[in-house]
Amino acid sequence: MKLSVLTNLFADISLDEALAKFQKLGIESVEIGCGGYPGKAHCDPEKLLADQAALEEFKATFAKYGIEICALSTHGNAVHPNKEIAAQFDYDFKNAVLLAEKLGIRTVITFSGCPGGSPADTTPNWATCAWPPDFLDVLDYQWNDVIIPYWKKTAAFAKEHGVDRIAFEMHPGFCVYNPETLLRLRAAVGDVIGANFDPSHLIWQGIDPVAAIRVLEGAIYHFHAKDTKIDKYNTAKFGVLDTKHYSDEIHRSWIFRSVGYGNGLDYWRDMISNLRLVGYDGVLSIEHEDSLMTTDEGLCHAVQFLKESIIRDPKPGTMSWA
Repeated sequence: MKLSVLTNLFADISLDEALAKFQKLGIESVEIGCGGYPGKAHCDPEKLLADQAALEEFKATFAKYGIEICALSTHGNAVHPNKEIAAQFDYDFKNAVLLAEKLGIRTVITFSGCPGGSPADTTPNWATCAWPPDFLDVLDYQWNDVIIPYWKKTAAFAKEHGVDRIAFEMHPGFCVYNPETLLRLRAAVGDVIGANFDPSHLIWQGIDPVAAIRVLEGAIYHFHAKDTKIDKYNTAKFGVLDTKHYSDEIHRSWIFRSVGYGNGLDYWRDMISNLRLVGYDGVLSIEHEDSLMTTDEGLCHAVQFLKESIIRDPKPGTMSWA
């Protein structure tokens, strides 16, 4: 396994400055935002695809610091009911695929997206229960008329261009938000669909990350190192569904934290060990969304914490004691 970081947390400085910072911290790999919600501060596929010299300069910047690119991120909602919004996210995703082909990268990270509840809707509709029965109609429309057809077509495009791992971040608000929905879409589309496993979005749903890792054996294509702290007092009063702003930390049922500040060392070591048990030996990519810490402090804490937990060497082929 290798330490990585999602670079858009340093969108306010240049790529060169960000990579120099990462190198000093011992980070070996980066996940580059290149469209959608992560933005294009460090990587604009449209420009790089149109200018070979710019592409070569881009690649040389990583070589300068001895840091590799592990994945491209273009989180978005390409099935948004607003056709203009959907088209932009779709365009960004496809450009990310074309750039990944040029860079020899197999993994592009995104969201499954969430359509409206019917063809007449103009905003996404995230259905979370089976009653009243209107919600079952919503889910049938979303999955069978929109999500599955879109991703069948788009996954075929990705595979044509050498991207055989579309890694969905399981995130509430989108149709794929837990292991069950991830596996449902994977079964319908094929094994080009897998997970960007971000435990922080599972923890606040009450999902045990280790149980989720085990059920997703063979389907984990990327891993976000981000933690969540459950506030037991607010949760006891209001439950885990929380729409208060992320800045209202003291009143929320949960908040995102840097790794180790939501759950301890044993919790994370168990998670990392189970990643190895199911055959995942990729990156642990730090995503900083801790509102109690600056980006620099949160990243430094995460790196220090993960260095005590990561399993770096390849899995041993023999057991001398057995």
